[in-house]
Amino acid sequence: MAAHEIDDLKRILVSRLDVLGHIVDLGVEHLPDFNAALQERLAPDMFPLGAQIVLACNQPRGFAQWCAGQPVENLGLGVESLDQARSHISQTRALVAGITADDRKLDEIKRVGLGGGRYCELPGRQYVSDYIVPNLYFHITITYAILRKMGVPVGKADFLMFLAPHVRMQ
Repeated sequence: MAAHEIDDLKRILVSRLDVLGHIVDLGVEHLPDFNAALQERLAPDMFPLGAQIVLACNQPRGFAQWCAGQPVENLGLGVESLDQARSHISQTRALVAGITADDRKLDEIKRVGLGGGRYCELPGRQYVSDYIVPNLYFHITITYAILRKMGVPVGKADFLMFLAPHVRMQ
């Protein structure tokens, strides 16, 4: 990554949180009871929609907390209302926007807990590219898929809405 890597990461993380918020808004617009939809799952062994929103937020939250030298404190997986889901997205967005670390932070080693007592230690850049970003996209994608399964007309343009300012016609 080039100079101003942290600023680039903040831009990426905030714009992807905006995508998450947009997808949630589409769900609200097209579902009669979004609060009930928060319990819907893509498959029986997967977390429900509300937890997918939280897990998407936990990735950039953890990065922001790590950049601030704070312990990573994940949000709890229980989301019971639209207001709570929106609050998580909004608060996470503000945390990321407020990162003040410089690019040297990405040279530090980050210990990443993987559950069940497992962990790995990664340089900051690899922590971002191999853990934060893939997990963020995964949980946004599952959010998208659950809503799509429920009939919400969400499409690829919604998922890639951050590209809209760069789209041109020939």
